[in-house]
Amino acid sequence: MNGAANGSALRIGIVAGESSGDQLGAALIDALRARVPAVQCFGVAGPRMIAAGCEPWASAEELAVMGLTEVMPHLPRLLRLRRELVRRMCAAPPHVFVGVDYKEFNLSVARRLKACGIRTVQYVSPQVWAWRPGRVKTIASAVDLVLCLLPFEAAFYASHGVRAVFVGHPLADEIPLEADRAAARAALQIAPDATLVALLPGSRVGEVERLGAAFADAAAFIARSRAHVQFIAPMATIASRRTFEREAGPLFPAIRVVDGGARQVLAACDVALVASGTATLEAMLSQRPMVVAYKLAAVTAFIARRLGVVKSRFMALPNLLAGRLLVPEFFQENVTAATLGAAVLAELDDPERARTLQAEFRRIHMELRCGGAARAASAILECAGFAA
Repeated sequence: MNGAANGSALRIGIVAGESSGDQLGAALIDALRARVPAVQCFGVAGPRMIAAGCEPWASAEELAVMGLTEVMPHLPRLLRLRRELVRRMCAAPPHVFVGVDYKEFNLSVARRLKACGIRTVQYVSPQVWAWRPGRVKTIASAVDLVLCLLPFEAAFYASHGVRAVFVGHPLADEIPLEADRAAARAALQIAPDATLVALLPGSRVGEVERLGAAFADAAAFIARSRAHVQFIAPMATIASRRTFEREAGPLFPAIRVVDGGARQVLAACDVALVASGTATLEAMLSQRPMVVAYKLAAVTAFIARRLGVVKSRFMALPNLLAGRLLVPEFFQENVTAATLGAAVLAELDDPERARTLQAEFRRIHMELRCGGAARAASAILECAGFAA
């Protein structure tokens, strides 16, 4: 691999803002290092990215906030962090800046870095096809390239004259086509014939605050009908675990909580109750039936509805990828113990549907399984001016 025109070592600024971004960022760094062993990566990183060799200027957990109103208490801190990142990267420019997901923060950083002459890439398309499609012009002004994880996104950008590449989803490469359910259950000490429901209320503390109590109440709803059902909740961070324990309250002892291991839990479960987001993709790739919940702060939801910014028919990734309602999804006031619990029970009671879902999930898995991290790395190297 030859360097850029100035012959300097490849330097990449990278910012990821949560657990899912940390996973994607780590896989990307590994793929970049496979091509350019001396690559230097630095920026906002989670533990996986740090383990992959990224120099952390700040922790990804500092960016783990979402929503219009939810971010307000954190805004001064986030603005200081953005200002410091831009200052440091403009003072010693990387060959390319890569924003991994976390669209609002990363696009604002990218816009400022692009003004400094730094090439910019957004890895994971903002969901402009679902929320305010007119924002595609804003994205075009901020980044030189969008790397899309989902196949329909690249076509959307092409129709708006924005350079975008479908690279596939790294999780589709990492998660095997056939999950080893028996091994996962053995590792978790779950009996082969036990009925297991996984609870994944989100990786961000804010998500868990909004969904934790509803998920715990749904577990209680299910347990009243099926006393033998077991519940297990994998938590992405210590902070999210503490939040879930608080939100679950007296119901908490009936739910087994584990630190990390979401994929193992998904492989082991019969049905998953999942917060909308990357976890729905992991559940789909594990070929597990699921019920999906999405809840914003009340003011955020009100603003979104009044402004009519939601343009997509669906929120859950399996439904978006299929283009139809594959899995039940519930939004805002419909996220209740009764609706979620009844939906999970319906999934448990329909083995024929589980087999149909498994076949559809496998088809989508194959479509997304195309060396995502490696393709993303190649596109970034080309954007950075590093030729093979």
